Amino acid sequence: MSEYQYYEFTAVDRPLTTREQAELRSLSTRADITATSFVNAYEWGNFKGDPDKLMERYFDAHLYLANWGTRQLMLRLPKHVLDPATVADYCVGDGAFAWTTGRHVIVRLNREDEDGTDEWDLDGHGLLASIIPVRAGLAAGDLRLLYMGWLRCVQSLELADDEPEPPVPAGLGTLDAPLTAIAEFLCMDRDLLTAAAAGSTQTAADEPTAAQLRTWVLQLPTRDKDAILTDLITGSDGHLRSRLQRRYRDAHPTDAATTKAPRTAGELLATAADLRAERERRDAEQREHDRARRERFAVAARQRHLDTLTVDQPNAWQQVSELISTKRPREYDTAVQLLVDLRDLGERDGNTTPFRQRLAELRTAHARKPSLLERLELAGLDA
Repeated sequence: MSEYQYYEFTAVDRPLTTREQAELRSLSTRADITATSFVNAYEWGNFKGDPDKLMERYFDAHLYLANWGTRQLMLRLPKHVLDPATVADYCVGDGAFAWTTGRHVIVRLNREDEDGTDEWDLDGHGLLASIIPVRAGLAAGDLRLLYMGWLRCVQSLELADDEPEPPVPAGLGTLDAPLTAIAEFLCMDRDLLTAAAAGSTQTAADEPTAAQLRTWVLQLPTRDKDAILTDLITGSDGHLRSRLQRRYRDAHPTDAATTKAPRTAGELLATAADLRAERERRDAEQREHDRARRERFAVAARQRHLDTLTVDQPNAWQQVSELISTKRPREYDTAVQLLVDLRDLGERDGNTTPFRQRLAELRTAHARKPSLLERLELAGLDA
């Protein structure tokens, strides 16, 4: 397979009409098209459609994956749910870009291969399904996705070192499954994420209790309640619950962005470098600890093996003779290993003379077996 490109689009807020599905079919005869999705993978050729245009007209989420390192995620939300001005604070480069179209704002997160290496073992199926729940959180006011987009720009070195960070949402250190999937999909630097999380409160706000919500609802103006009930009955606002959650959050900013002075892109990169160096040092120490432990276990096992051999050396020499007499290379190898054990046992006990005498006799007796002699020399058993 010379190349792999995977395209997936999903409609969330409304299904596609039969006419819209037919329009999409004109772009690809091979794609799997339903009322809520468009999926196609290419091993040759290219998709004839424009993903940006398809997002503007039909879909609410898009994932693209190519084996030369490009990864792209797009999400579309109504402007009354996601404020374009808020999005603009975070989407400031190629790694995180946004634009408005009609009643929607579209966020595009992008990763290009910075190492210049192709990825061959790829399969995009199922990735968007694991990611798309983050859209509901974004609609409800959880801005961690947007901050991760800004951080992706930092990681790609798109921003100047003195570029100040936008407001830091809570919970960066406790990403849920969809946000974790996005971090993995965009190949985000875990040390950079850790550095950024240091400026975030530990967790996002807990879900309000029924009593808290009841108190808040009672305080809403009657006109607002009437509008909410009307939207609920008519189903005219598919994001009603998210919009109300965001309104509650705005009224109770317990998980609002931290009030610390904003850090800069350069400071975050420097902190990430320090964290990476410390992590690599700890990893190296752990590897050395594990190596030393394996070595101790191996030495102990070797000593137990030699202890067993001590009590029956005559039988070991008998086995050597029997193995050599077979004249089979595999049995030669086993015989040589037994001889190595006998040599090591003599060295451990401080008396190698008996072994060397027996080895010299063995070499003389089998002087016409070049294959055996070669194995003895390779094992350092050269008398």
